[in-house]
Amino acid sequence: MGFLKYRKLGARIPKGILLVGASGTGKTLLAKAIAGEADVPFFSVAGSEFMEMLVGVGSSRARDLFRMAKEAQPSLIFIDEIDAIGRQRGMGIGGGHDEREQTLNQILIEMDGFDARTNVIVLGGTNRGDMLDPALIRPGRFDRRVTIPLPDLEDRREILAIHATGKPLAGDVTLDKIAKRTVGFSGADLENMLNESAILTARENREVITERDLEEATLKVTLGSERKTLQTDEEKKMTAYHEAGHALVASNVPDMDPVHRVTIVARGGSLGHTSFPPERDRYNETQTRLTSMIATMLGGRAAEEVVFDEFTIGAASDIEHATELSRKMVTEYGMSKLGPVSYDGADKKFWLAKELSEAPMYSQEVAAKIDSEMKRIIDECYVRAKEILKKKRAQLDAVAAALVEKETLTGDEYLMILQG
Repeated sequence: MGFLKYRKLGARIPKGILLVGASGTGKTLLAKAIAGEADVPFFSVAGSEFMEMLVGVGSSRARDLFRMAKEAQPSLIFIDEIDAIGRQRGMGIGGGHDEREQTLNQILIEMDGFDARTNVIVLGGTNRGDMLDPALIRPGRFDRRVTIPLPDLEDRREILAIHATGKPLAGDVTLDKIAKRTVGFSGADLENMLNESAILTARENREVITERDLEEATLKVTLGSERKTLQTDEEKKMTAYHEAGHALVASNVPDMDPVHRVTIVARGGSLGHTSFPPERDRYNETQTRLTSMIATMLGGRAAEEVVFDEFTIGAASDIEHATELSRKMVTEYGMSKLGPVSYDGADKKFWLAKELSEAPMYSQEVAAKIDSEMKRIIDECYVRAKEILKKKRAQLDAVAAALVEKETLTGDEYLMILQG
């Protein structure tokens, strides 16, 4: 009866709550937990389930859903991926009034039909809260927004404890150690990683999950499965120098995390990988760290030039990420000679019709200055990477030689080479 004290003060009980978070963070699980804790009927539907080729089917399903919820009240409705039907109206190529918009209109009508006696709460789940129609999130509808972030260190430790139940871990494996090296993982990622490690252990007819199993599972979740390549000795050598370049630059610029692993074993679309997972959860970034990240991204290409005076296409992804980060530094973060000005547009444009019709919110002269500043940042970071590798050439050769021989170096093995 706790809700009566709110009504006594004339407060309106919220009817719509929006759960916003990245995929795998537990929006659906939270909705089920709320219904279970309240001990009320739970009606769950995905936004895409409303959509059909036949006109009127979506709105009919919306009416049926709300009718059943009202008949079973008090009850809870959960619409997962609500952005499938709730994105801004009129943004399609053909303009407004399609089946999706009719469905959205019907949901708005149903929510407006709630009165003080209606004990139905509607939860919506999305990972794109910025795409929703303003009418959907105005007061009286989905006016409460609950952001579900990626789990922090303590959250990851507790999530791992749940999913590690029934999985025998080796004595040297601790949940704390796993939690520290899985910064940026969602709850679903953590569950998948532990499951993959158990599958690998069973496949090799072992009974205990080891550190190596967890490491392999982490790589499979983040980068993809290991794949065999038929590289020539020269190609293998170039890949080794490329990855050694990433590692060595990262070890010689400020604010970068320690190198955890360097490998020339191909995974996904890459021929090798150098990882330096964050030592802690980061909630802010400095200009110094961002430029260090760009220099590290360009370390592979810099090594190719320093050693072979040649370039490969292996740096394509590095260049793409470095370019994107430099663009954000100039247009969003105010970290350039253009000063603290945002050139990211008046508002975010997501839909094709808008992108076709909207021009940049700045002149061609400003666009040229943005390009110039991006190139300056990239060039300065690239020169910095080359200078480090030229100065540390002996270490570069040693790390590359070890990679050619062993294919994979742990963080400790990498440090021993630098110190030896």
